[in-house]
Amino acid sequence: VQYSMEAVVLEMQDPKTGVKSQTQRLVITTIPHAITGEDIVEWIANRFKIDAAEARAMGTMMVAFGYIYPLQDHKRLILKPDTSLYRFQTPYFWPAQQWPVEDTDYAIYLAKRNIRKKGLLELHEQEQYNNLHKWMNHKWDFIVMQAKEQYRAGKERKKPDRVVFDCQERAYWVVHRPPVNNYYILILPRVKSSVSIGALVKYTTTYKQHDPFLYPCLPSNPWLTDDVTYWHLNMPNVENPTKMRVERWTFSFGELLSDPRGRADFRLFLKKEFSGENLAFWEACEDLKWGAAATMQEKAQQIYKTFLARGAPRWINIDGKTMEITVKGLSHPHRYVLDAAQTHIYMLMKKDSYGRYLKSPVFKETQKKAVAPEAHKFSEAQLEQNAKKRRPSLSPIILRQQEEEQKAKLAASGPVDITQVMSKLAQKKATEPEQKT
Repeated sequence: VQYSMEAVVLEMQDPKTGVKSQTQRLVITTIPHAITGEDIVEWIANRFKIDAAEARAMGTMMVAFGYIYPLQDHKRLILKPDTSLYRFQTPYFWPAQQWPVEDTDYAIYLAKRNIRKKGLLELHEQEQYNNLHKWMNHKWDFIVMQAKEQYRAGKERKKPDRVVFDCQERAYWVVHRPPVNNYYILILPRVKSSVSIGALVKYTTTYKQHDPFLYPCLPSNPWLTDDVTYWHLNMPNVENPTKMRVERWTFSFGELLSDPRGRADFRLFLKKEFSGENLAFWEACEDLKWGAAATMQEKAQQIYKTFLARGAPRWINIDGKTMEITVKGLSHPHRYVLDAAQTHIYMLMKKDSYGRYLKSPVFKETQKKAVAPEAHKFSEAQLEQNAKKRRPSLSPIILRQQEEEQKAKLAASGPVDITQVMSKLAQKKATEPEQKT
C-alpha cells in the first residue's frame, strides 16, 4: 500500500497531468508550487473515478501519513475541499525513509520552536517540551545548542524557503508525535476533573431512586413474589404510567423519546400544537435506520414524499443547507442518509417543544393520573403459597407481542386513536382472572 501511495503522489506531481500548482500568497509571503484542497480532491476523483467524499477521504489519508502537508491549519491533518493551501512533502520526510523517530530530535525541534515562538508553544507541545526536559536534563545543554544552530541556519534562508521548511518539519512531527487528544481528524476537548466529577455526582443523584440495585421495584419483584402487578404497571403503552416513570421524562428529552408511553404523550401534545410532523419524521428516520435492508429504499422514498418534497403533506421546516445535503443523499439512500435532518429536527424539538411540553396541561394531566404503587408485604407463608399455586402466566414478552398485534390490526383498519387502544387493552386486562393472591 505504501509503494502504491507513493506512486500516486509522484503521479500527482507530474507537470502536465498532475494537480495544478501555482505561486500563492500566504499572509505576506509568496509560496511557490502551492496546491489547493479542492484541486487535490478533484484530481483524485477524476483519476480513480470515485465520488468527492471518497476522494476527500483518500486525500486526508495522504495528509495524515505525511505525503501532503498543510500550509495553514497544522493542528488537524485533514484535507479540506476548499481553497486551503497544501504542498507535496519532500521525499526526505516520506514514511519509506523509515527514519527512527527519536526523542532527541523531537526535543531539538521543540527547543527550536520555543526560541522562535519566544516560549509561546501550543499546549501539547509545551507538555512534551516539559517532559523531555525532565527526561533529558543530563544533555539539555546540548539540545539547546543544536536548536540554536538550526535556528541561525534557518534565518539565513529566504523567507519563502524558511516558511516552507518550517511547515514541512512541523507536519512531520505532527504525524509522528501527534497531540494526545488529536487523532488526525477528531480533536477531543479536555474537561477539568472537577467538572466531570460534578456531572457524575449530578447524574448519580438524579437517577439514584431509579437504580434497581439500590431501590426495590414497587409494588414487588415479580421474579421473587410471583405477583405480576409490576409488569402490568410498566407495560410499554400502559394508560396510566407510574409516577417514577413520568419523573424520568423530566430528566432529559432522550428519556422521554426512549419511553413508548412518554413518546405517545409527547405526540398528543404536538398534535394539539399542530407540529406533529416533527416527531413523525424523527420516528420515520429511526425506522429507516434500524429497519430491514430490503425495504430501505422504499422507506427513504416514502419519507421524501411525506416530509421533504415540495408540497409534501407533512412538510418539515429545516434549513436550506441541511435540505440540500439530505435530498442529494437520497439519490443513493442508506441507513444514515437522514442523520443530518433528523438531528436538526431532534434539536428543534429538544430546545423548543420539550420545554413547553413539560409545562403543558397534557403533561400535568398525565402526572396527576400517574400511579404510585405501595409496596406489597408478603409473609413467608404467602410467598410459599404463591409458589405452590404457580402456573404458567403471560410474560411481559407475550403481553408486548399482543399489544403490537393489536396496534397492527388497528393501523390496517384506519387512523389509530391511542386513547381507544389503551382503553381496550385496559379492559382486556381487567377481565383477565387474578393469577396470585
